[in-house]
Amino acid sequence: MKDDFIFGLRPVIEAIEAGKTIDKVFVQNALQGPIYAELKAILAKNKIRPNYVPVEKLNRFTRKNHQGVVAFISDVPFHKVEDIVPQLFEQGKTPFLLILDRLTDVRNFGAICRTAECVGVDAIIIPEKGAAPINSDAIKTSAGAIYNIKICKENNLAHAVDFLQQSGISVYAASEKAQKLIYDVNLTEPCAIVMGNEETGISKEVLHHADEKIKLPIEGKTQSLNVSVACGAILYEAVRQKMTAIPNP
Repeated sequence: MKDDFIFGLRPVIEAIEAGKTIDKVFVQNALQGPIYAELKAILAKNKIRPNYVPVEKLNRFTRKNHQGVVAFISDVPFHKVEDIVPQLFEQGKTPFLLILDRLTDVRNFGAICRTAECVGVDAIIIPEKGAAPINSDAIKTSAGAIYNIKICKENNLAHAVDFLQQSGISVYAASEKAQKLIYDVNLTEPCAIVMGNEETGISKEVLHHADEKIKLPIEGKTQSLNVSVACGAILYEAVRQKMTAIPNP
């Protein structure tokens, strides 16, 4: 991970001014000083929301003089969903999107990106806070697929869901408590699939905003699947529906 982050007030300021893609910024609680004030202004200007944390967390990233600031950088550019969706409709596409609500495991994220790119997902939407870092481990696990799929980082996933619905895109939340199976909804129309955190699932706010809750059938004693496996099964059901909807020549 050492190649994925920088530390120190001035280096972080210079990275942002140089146009580096900032994945996450961690700032020590109650940090003060004129250089920090400069960093704070630059963060606000670039709409980068810092995570305020105890100094002990920063010390876990590096034991060097971090000056109370550590920033993770990414080779992957971030997009906004309000820019992506109109482009998809203008191109005559049927939007097929994936929302990952606070997934924290880097390898799960990378594996999902690989599957999503393989099945033709147009974009993956993640929250600014609480998501796995998009670092070299994620890129490696995705087999480079992250470079070939648009990643949208949003401040509020519930608001992003509202925007999708207003754009004519149905939002389906994958939940073990759902009544409908994935086979009972139409995934050939404009849609977005929501997958939740590995431990707590989809947040109540996002779940409340979704059009439908859907689930995979579980026949064994184990009542849940790994999120990347579950996501792959759902995405390929969408592929199956699209293929069977195409008339034979």
